[in-house]
Amino acid sequence: MRSTFRFHAVRLCASAAPLAMLVGLSSPAFAQSETQAAPADVQTPAAEDTQDDIVVTGSLFRRTDTETPSPVTILTADSLAKAGITTASDAIRSISADSAGSIGTGFQNGFSAGGSAVSLRGLGVSSTLVLVDGLRSTNFPINDDGHNAYVDLNSIPFSLIERIEVLKDGASSTYGADAIGGVVNLIIKKHITGIDGLVEGGVTDRGDAGHQRANLTLGYGDYDDKGFNVYVNGEYQRDGRVSASSRGFPYNTQDLLGIGGIDNNTADQSLTVNVPTAYVTRVNQSDLNNPLSGQIGAPITNQYQALGLNNCTGGTYTVSTGGSQGVGCRYNLVDMYRQLQPLQEKYSVNGRISVRLSDSIEGYLTGSYSRSYVSINGQPSAIRQSQPFGAAPVVASSNPGIVLPVYICSTGVNCSTATDRTLNPNNPYAAAFAADPNNGAARIYYLFGDIPAGSDRTNEVYRFTGGLNGNFGGDFDWRIEGVYARDNLSITQRGLINIAALRTAINTGAYNFVNPSANSQAVRDALAPNKTTPSYSEMYSVDASVSKKLFDLPGGPLQIAIGGQIRREKLENNNQNAALDTYGLTTASAFGQHTVAAGYFEIDAPVLDVLDINASGRYDHYSEGFSRFSPKVGVKFTPIPQLAIRGTFSKGFRAPTFAESGPRSQYAGFVTTTPPCPFQLAHGGVVSGTGCTGGGNPYNLAYSLGRGVTGNPDLKPEKSRSFTLGAIFQPVKWLSFTVDYYNVKKSDLIVAGPSIGNAVDAYFGAANLAAAQAAVAAVGPGYSVNTVDGVDPLFQNALPRVLIINVPYVNAAYSKVSGIDFSATATIPLSDGVKFTSRLEATHVIQYDLLGSDGLQRYAGTLGPYDLSSGNGTPRTRGNWQNTLDINDFSVSATAFYVGRIKEVSTDQGKLSTKCAVNLYKPALSNGDPFCYINSFITVDLNTTFRVADDFTLFFNVKNLLAARAPLAPAAYASAPNFLTSWHYQGLLGRQFRAGATFKF
Repeated sequence: MRSTFRFHAVRLCASAAPLAMLVGLSSPAFAQSETQAAPADVQTPAAEDTQDDIVVTGSLFRRTDTETPSPVTILTADSLAKAGITTASDAIRSISADSAGSIGTGFQNGFSAGGSAVSLRGLGVSSTLVLVDGLRSTNFPINDDGHNAYVDLNSIPFSLIERIEVLKDGASSTYGADAIGGVVNLIIKKHITGIDGLVEGGVTDRGDAGHQRANLTLGYGDYDDKGFNVYVNGEYQRDGRVSASSRGFPYNTQDLLGIGGIDNNTADQSLTVNVPTAYVTRVNQSDLNNPLSGQIGAPITNQYQALGLNNCTGGTYTVSTGGSQGVGCRYNLVDMYRQLQPLQEKYSVNGRISVRLSDSIEGYLTGSYSRSYVSINGQPSAIRQSQPFGAAPVVASSNPGIVLPVYICSTGVNCSTATDRTLNPNNPYAAAFAADPNNGAARIYYLFGDIPAGSDRTNEVYRFTGGLNGNFGGDFDWRIEGVYARDNLSITQRGLINIAALRTAINTGAYNFVNPSANSQAVRDALAPNKTTPSYSEMYSVDASVSKKLFDLPGGPLQIAIGGQIRREKLENNNQNAALDTYGLTTASAFGQHTVAAGYFEIDAPVLDVLDINASGRYDHYSEGFSRFSPKVGVKFTPIPQLAIRGTFSKGFRAPTFAESGPRSQYAGFVTTTPPCPFQLAHGGVVSGTGCTGGGNPYNLAYSLGRGVTGNPDLKPEKSRSFTLGAIFQPVKWLSFTVDYYNVKKSDLIVAGPSIGNAVDAYFGAANLAAAQAAVAAVGPGYSVNTVDGVDPLFQNALPRVLIINVPYVNAAYSKVSGIDFSATATIPLSDGVKFTSRLEATHVIQYDLLGSDGLQRYAGTLGPYDLSSGNGTPRTRGNWQNTLDINDFSVSATAFYVGRIKEVSTDQGKLSTKCAVNLYKPALSNGDPFCYINSFITVDLNTTFRVADDFTLFFNVKNLLAARAPLAPAAYASAPNFLTSWHYQGLLGRQFRAGATFKF
């Protein structure tokens, strides 16, 4: 049952549950086509423009079809166009097998902000291998979550993609490390003649997210006739910002009180939070030269005063009870500063030369340069912050608390006795305590609203490849290919406060806290200078292989291939805060280099007309001193032309990344954490019928808790065992189905602090700080308290919050994932020139378990693993359904995407239960809690094309046709309140319109 049958993907989108079930049970997999067997008379559509024989991802042999024992999904250029997909990131992340850990551009606050990556089977971005034309590229210089390496999908040019092959099976036996969850192989067009181009523009129905795209390719040389072809290509794309404010409730607030939730917006109810209006209260100051030496514990008085109260634009509120009383300004900081989509602009220049050197030898050279620029706007910096990770606690401005002195002077030194001293206009207590400056300091809470904050990330990738291939002796095929790639990343941080400059600005009075709009730009620039950090990764590789048909078996020729690879990789991810001189700036860094030498083989044996057996293996040796052999066996049995049964068994591995194993590597990652009920009660919380609430004390609300880790050179590689078993059905010529079961087990997992949940529970369960430190250390080697918050000013004798817990990188137990992939395709000719195509794809996750030292963690269908990437969890079901009607020169496609509901629990957060009573948003509630589940989500995209002439086509598409809104996700990270960027992004942007034209001469 050989086949060249290819399935044209179609774009999906939907917005109603009934339609979703009709439309399909898989998510953004819009342009996919499952490789399936089909009768020989079914022809490959001409739009695919494929060669007579190709090398399918996961194999070394050239074939006349794409049918192998492993499940491979193909996304063609034609299907991507019909889906309205415009980036490699959107195309690849549309695959229904993409799961937990997937990174989209909409995730803007993690280590990978501005990057994009795929996570097949939910095994993490570092367990999915991304290739271009079968060759590796260099990784993004910054690691996701501080340690997971990946290729940035935003850096891959899109207009030259001929097809994308996605091998949803282990492939370390062919490609080596990291191909545990699967392989994504982007196949670039080899020969282009003439002029080919596209222009496109678009906007949302709200007038934002402006979209512009254009590409142009010039090619010369008929390769078949003249033996050479050369082309050069350029492309450009720009997508504008979308603010949280523009989309309204619930995406622009942390206050869900109106719908029965929690009011996590402290900016309109507390005077001990940092907002653009400064709040002060009187305290003493032990060192008049140091504004960081304010009084420890509760202030002298419970009265707080707002500076510049007349500037409140959102109204005021009054606090008349408790330890912080006064009048404050109402703010919704999420609405004011957060954005849903950053500004992204990218362009690339690409070229290729192909030459037939003789009747039996071909050669090529390629070169590409791509530049991706992402500009992210965020919330301004707060004046009260903990010390940078690794710095001395004495530089923390939150503990005991930064203050404004009574006197200021031109030098900012010894101002209380300086000859040019003046009373501090920012300190309302200065005049009354002119004779007693030690007792007249003003503890300050403030957000630098006049200093815009965010980051600008410029990622430049240079990639060059060259190769020769040919044959000799009639049945020997050989190839040798080389690749060099370098990724230069520059990150400019805006609006972060320099520690020394802050002390100077306070002691000299240079910064106006009463009326921030009066500050000069020079003052702002001095206080928060832009900080630019370069990093890079680099990779050289040479691959060579030779294959031969040995002799004929009953089902075809017995083939064998052998090959080898030498690869050199280097990473320099520099510490953005190496001097430890800036508040709120990461100190994550990773360094390393190694050489990998490998040998591999493959045997294909069609022992019978109905039975094909394939075996392969690869041995990799790393210069760090470890080696791995990875075998794989695949079988395809075709008892009748309408049915084929296939299966594979393989072993693989993931090498430790430089961030995980480099002794100079370190990072501190942060996860949103809500203090448990007993802690809240000790800090003024109150018991209610549904658990406990914070009692109006901001100290009790959700905050960011960090994990501090350093590289461990003694780590072992992660190992995997995987198998698949599936069937391909084609009962009639126009209809086909596939179903595949997959099961992957990863052992010796490299994890950062697998018992972090126990450590957090141990800390919060202690009576005092000393006991808490001892309890965390008792969790296991490598666990300790790094940093704690300042004392709660309202309950100074209670246990302070923990800010960072040190945890180790270790090889821990194992994880197991299993599930089912399903696809169906119907291609029905209705009449001359009229054809209807319907395609359904879905993935259902049966199991995603991790067995660690603290027990079995179950993630399928929940927000777990919550510590991974954006914390968007593992939906059980994703799917897509595309329907296309072609009528001569007119085509219309509707594509629906589905994501199943997700339970707001995560067993990696200290509770192994998945009951609603331990949900991450409102714990200790009943099973009927309305916030326990994030609803399923469906969007529908519509695309139309009209071929005006043979060389000119117009197209128009509507993304999210039914304007489906992203479902409420109150347990999402605080940086993305109430929504999941990985799965529901289109529901945030709303309906989008795009139109354009393609031309070819």
